[in-house]
Amino acid sequence: MSGISKTKFQKAKKNRIFQDVVDQIQEAILTQQLNQGDKLSPERELCETFNISRGTLREALRVLEYKGLLEIKLGTGGGAIVKSAGMEQITETLALLIKFGKVSIIDIGEFRAVIEGQIARLAAQKASKKDIIILDKLIMELEHYKKLGLDAWDDFLQIDQKIHKELANISGNMIYKYVDDVVHDNIHRYFDKYLEITHSRLDENFSDLKSLVLAIKEKDCSLAENIAIKHVKTFISIMRKKEAVIA
Repeated sequence: MSGISKTKFQKAKKNRIFQDVVDQIQEAILTQQLNQGDKLSPERELCETFNISRGTLREALRVLEYKGLLEIKLGTGGGAIVKSAGMEQITETLALLIKFGKVSIIDIGEFRAVIEGQIARLAAQKASKKDIIILDKLIMELEHYKKLGLDAWDDFLQIDQKIHKELANISGNMIYKYVDDVVHDNIHRYFDKYLEITHSRLDENFSDLKSLVLAIKEKDCSLAENIAIKHVKTFISIMRKKEAVIA
């Protein structure tokens, strides 16, 4: 762990003390004046530097901890430690919104139609021989569970999810990967309510994903994108019809 940082903070502006402290420390982290593992100065010294109370400082540090920029360690040798900026807080928030029903299934479907079309296009462009081997193996597993029928529906969906996540990984776009992971980790909670489990649904899903992987193997970016969009739009159509019945 790095030693205590001597970053030159300024007295907080009196008309917005709390937010100014948050902004100054955040800026120092984002501009790499403070790096991962750096330890902020002790509370007393920070209070003197910013010309603020200990309560105001602790509130600001809690906000920065929530943002994932600091880790607050208690006890001897503890303090505010700089973390690397990541996507965890954004994805956790999105996951909670989906879990608590704050995002409708239609919103999710429309979003997927855009993001997964782009993911498929990028995957077709960037897939390596190793990536193709992984995708082929997943398609074989998917076919195995399809042949087992409706009793293997949950296993089928798990492989379906793995294929989507692998495509996001192959795309090489970290934002797509993080967001797609969150969507697929949480979307299945809607399936019992909105998706009728039938043999034709198994067959259709398998056919779509097999065709998608084939397009990626052939590096046909446009075809891969179109298949992915069609696949999600079918899903949206089913959701809309089911939602109308429920309403």
